[in-house]
Amino acid sequence: MIDGLAVNGLSKHFGGLQVARNLTLSLPGGARTALIGPNGAGKTTFANLLTGVLKPTSGTILLNGKSIGGLSEAERVRAGIAKTFQITNLFRDLTVRENIRLPILEREHRTKKVFCRSDGTPEIEFEIVQLLRDLELTPLADKPVRGLAYGQQRLVELALTLASRPKILILDEPAAGVPSTESHLIVEAIKRLPADLSVLIIEHDMQLVFEVANRIIVLVNGAILMEGTPEEVVANSQVRELYLGGGHD
Repeated sequence: MIDGLAVNGLSKHFGGLQVARNLTLSLPGGARTALIGPNGAGKTTFANLLTGVLKPTSGTILLNGKSIGGLSEAERVRAGIAKTFQITNLFRDLTVRENIRLPILEREHRTKKVFCRSDGTPEIEFEIVQLLRDLELTPLADKPVRGLAYGQQRLVELALTLASRPKILILDEPAAGVPSTESHLIVEAIKRLPADLSVLIIEHDMQLVFEVANRIIVLVNGAILMEGTPEEVVANSQVRELYLGGGHD
């Protein structure tokens, strides 16, 4: 069985407009891969194809050797594909702990016990404590989300995503909107992710990309221009001209 995600010949057309062109790539277990490219390159389209928001015109997506093409968005989450978003989507009046509890209860089909404490479900409370510790959110556990700095809110969102126990984690511009003084929180959190988790980072912050990714895929006009190590990408003259040199996404 193939470990991780395998995409073969993935294409997407909207009428005569082709937004994804024969995309073929793999995310093996433990991968730390970044997807970069200029505005309109098709990065968001690709992520939406992986998560089931969009259906491909052609091609296959395999998770651990099994096709997930027929699965809905919710079914793909349950199968192990999870995605964060460019804008935080949290319950701002709840505490950090209460926010993290929600997806765990949903995963365990215990949504009627949203505000239950450890005397009711000790295994769930233990998992919350672990996530808080892993993302260094313990001091903020009982603070309402609305009072947190934006970088801290992004960490809470990451905790919620990890609570679904994904096999493939898609980080959609994890540093978007985060002040430069807080961006190190995102970098450090990504570095601490479980070693066996496959991570795809969609990001325009090249400093973050070079700090956390060991493979980079460059997407241009819906097609893969190249894939390689950070060193190989930097050395490619087309990439420097089309993306790195322009500095825009």
